[in-house]
Amino acid sequence: MNIIERYESEVRSYSRGFPVVFTKAKGAILTDRDGREYIDFFAGAGALNYGHNDEALKQKLIDYIAGDNITHSLDMATEARERFLEAFHDIILEPRGMDYKVMFPGPTGTNCVEAALKLARKVTGRRTIVSFTNAFHGMTLGSLAVTGNAFKRKGAGKALDDTVFMPFDRFMGEGVDTLDHFENMLTCSSSGLDHPAAVIVETVQGEGGINAAGMDWLKRLQSICRAHDIKLIVDDVQAGCGRTGTFFSFEPAGLDPDFICLSKSIGGYGLPMAITLIKPEFDKFAPGEHNGTFRGNNPAFVTATAALETYWRDDKFACSVREKGETIRARLEEMAAAHPELKPEVRGRGFMQGLALHVDGAAEDVSAAAFERGLIMETSGANDEVAKLLPPLILSEDELRRGLDIMADAVAAVARKREGGEKRVA
Repeated sequence: MNIIERYESEVRSYSRGFPVVFTKAKGAILTDRDGREYIDFFAGAGALNYGHNDEALKQKLIDYIAGDNITHSLDMATEARERFLEAFHDIILEPRGMDYKVMFPGPTGTNCVEAALKLARKVTGRRTIVSFTNAFHGMTLGSLAVTGNAFKRKGAGKALDDTVFMPFDRFMGEGVDTLDHFENMLTCSSSGLDHPAAVIVETVQGEGGINAAGMDWLKRLQSICRAHDIKLIVDDVQAGCGRTGTFFSFEPAGLDPDFICLSKSIGGYGLPMAITLIKPEFDKFAPGEHNGTFRGNNPAFVTATAALETYWRDDKFACSVREKGETIRARLEEMAAAHPELKPEVRGRGFMQGLALHVDGAAEDVSAAAFERGLIMETSGANDEVAKLLPPLILSEDELRRGLDIMADAVAAVARKREGGEKRVA
């Protein structure tokens, strides 16, 4: 760690929370330089839905590289690009009755969000974007403007404009439909809200605290957008690619977004890749009007295609995610019931769940205690109040049980220390 601390920028974060040097990874297990194993409930912040070094994906990648195939190509045509587009259409879009053009905007989530925002503004001729409280959409200026977190927004060093924030589902408490406020703002000629180009939403807010929108709320949001000719952008960067139990997180709500943002696990192997899905009638960028040097990551196309073919040809994989998601929910409910003194609240869906602890610093203490016990998990939320679970979707029942056991022990340890008047535990 001395080399990291000496030469790397102070902006680093995860190496502070997990202060060991990792050397190997397989499936849901990370190994450090001393040979100690950790169960991974972090999964690259959701970029490793299929775990570390999946055999089927790895072999495809090795074969591709060994064959001197194309690595970098901007947006020139390659066989790897063709195969991904065909597989994505045949395995994901067509069976779901979805009709989208696929745009490769650059390698990360913020790139696909920026592309969607720009295109929504272009096709409507309007500037205002509506986002929601606790939203996180990326760190470049456009996506940061639609991100709610004050700490991250401050890093921009300039005004972040053309965005209006509305309250997310249950932000104003149970029993309050926050979309009443949004609809009133749209229909009142004196509200001060300029007619929006688009609404951008996460169905489950990851960085914002594992806040899961209700299906009825999401359906009504789409209805409002349709009624007022507002484009609907669903940011599925973290919640997509199966993490909530369906390939797209919005499938249970029956949404038909105008734009969909996918990144993180779309590449399958942890390789940088992002796509923006665009309704054909809104595919209005002129050639080269939005581009990027790394919008043609062919090794990622290879592993992305392998992931689709390996896991998404039928519903078996998604069913296993939903079943294990129920196990996660049940165990979190047990932890919450056992420690009311931590003011716990279970949040999320599928493999994107967490335990909100409404006691200052408790969730961070749980993460630290879990790491000492061999489990990697992070926190999220406006005040880091949520102990957040993002396990690889492929982990075994035994690994899931052991990881949840460690988390339960960590929560119990934090509760005991808190009761004794201490704050930080390990």
